[in-house]
Amino acid sequence: MPTREPMFDSDATVITEPTDAPDLGAPAKHKKPRKKWKIVLIVLLVPVVLASIGLLGGVWYLKSVEGDVVRVDAFAQVPEATRPQKEAAAGEATNFLLLGSDSRDPENDGGSRSDTMIVMHINKERSAAQLISIPRDTWVHIPKSADGQHGNTNAKINAAFAWGGVPLMVQTVEEYTSVRIDHVALVDFSGFKEIVDALGGVDIDVETAFTSTHSLNANSIRKFEKGPQTMDGAAALDYARERYSFKDGDFARIRHQQQVIKAILNKAVSGGVATNPSRLNAFLKATTNTVSVDKDMNLVTMAMDLRHLRSENLAFFTSPTKGTGTIGDQSVVLADKAKTKSLFSAVRKDDSAAIAAIAAESTK
Repeated sequence: MPTREPMFDSDATVITEPTDAPDLGAPAKHKKPRKKWKIVLIVLLVPVVLASIGLLGGVWYLKSVEGDVVRVDAFAQVPEATRPQKEAAAGEATNFLLLGSDSRDPENDGGSRSDTMIVMHINKERSAAQLISIPRDTWVHIPKSADGQHGNTNAKINAAFAWGGVPLMVQTVEEYTSVRIDHVALVDFSGFKEIVDALGGVDIDVETAFTSTHSLNANSIRKFEKGPQTMDGAAALDYARERYSFKDGDFARIRHQQQVIKAILNKAVSGGVATNPSRLNAFLKATTNTVSVDKDMNLVTMAMDLRHLRSENLAFFTSPTKGTGTIGDQSVVLADKAKTKSLFSAVRKDDSAAIAAIAAESTK
């Protein structure tokens, strides 16, 4: 299968770079949109498949679908001299960078963009995972791109992809967090509704009533009532992409996206997906034909390592911030540098208790 890489454009307007600068480092666009968050499902639900249909059968089945996953060259252009090294205490802990876009978001009139960045840390015992969202408007230093024409300036973090593709995004996140990234996955949230529908819907506890005015409904309106409810794919997508209805905007969207991820995992584990051949086939077909991962990711090995991981072992956090502010004419998210340093230091040391404590303190 030829290597294909999806294209995400940044919506960041950066004073020090022209907005129409050519995206020489980013991969070419696809005709078929990619589906965001699906790699999370592949990484965390394949163990469910293995447990349900038997280890040997699961490995064979996984090998049969692994060839459908698109590969990207995530690290070749990342200078090794600039990369953080792992700490001995972390052992075999693994760090993923999950990149997401929403290319068919009706709010987005500027094309596909890197809306979501998550550092997913799997502990060395393979018994728990922490997913740390980095707000897309976080103001950071972006290193110089491999072609030397972009970067080496401060900007919103999601500008890194537009200027230098996956490698520059990896380099930027590693510089920001001092965490070495082992694997990368790219997905597109806009098509994930098929995943939810393949599961027969998901259960979401809506934190507050709101109305989406950019819905997939014909009239572009969808009302969400406060409280527990079952959502089909379209409703879950509307719920997870909305930000304008909330005072805290993108922070609310991050919380809702995290809710949806966990709801999907819970439904897959408890909804009999792995034991229903037709539903399992529909689920995997909807995921594997739209996922891009780095060239070194071995899904079979990963499934073996993570086969005991379940949704209750996942913890979701947001990189510490001081809220929003204005730099030049841009609205940005201001990182809390001290707390960010402490949080990702705990990630480097594979200290799950410290990660949770620091993240909890940051939300007060």
